Amino acid sequence: MTTSGIRATEHPVRRLDVPLPLPYDRAVRRYEQLVPAADLARFGQLATWDAVLELAEINAPHGFMIYWRADVTAMMAGSPSGWKCIEYLMGNHTIAERMFRHDPAAMLHAPLRTVIYADTEGNTRFAVDQPSTLFGSYGNPTITEVGRELDRLVANLLTTLGAPVPEELAS
Repeated sequence: MTTSGIRATEHPVRRLDVPLPLPYDRAVRRYEQLVPAADLARFGQLATWDAVLELAEINAPHGFMIYWRADVTAMMAGSPSGWKCIEYLMGNHTIAERMFRHDPAAMLHAPLRTVIYADTEGNTRFAVDQPSTLFGSYGNPTITEVGRELDRLVANLLTTLGAPVPEELAS
């Protein structure tokens, strides 16, 4: 730490860009079935953290919920860009809390940013920064282990989507 209290951390991040076996529109629908929208109104009505944990298990059957969705294709309408693309913030606040309690800056990377897009050949792809490379940068073994757990959840999600799992997620 410098005398001004400023901290700077450089860290490598691994971006994973994985082919999906479904056409774009079907892949988006399947992803949104597997990763449902977070029911924030319902979460906000709960009185205890135990109740939040129970609802998260129901709301996130594969470990993740969607907190935000942007139809990038629509936003770029009229531009020279011809991509089909949807961007998401995907995560689970009950998992994120296990990092937040140690370092609130971990919320820079939780929820995870994901993108589904059609490449120039029309193939559907899923992109995400590998969670363990993001959360390993905090220098806290507990946060690093949660990042590895998120790697496993991303790997399971890819498997459920019928996509190949990058070896980096399996190690």
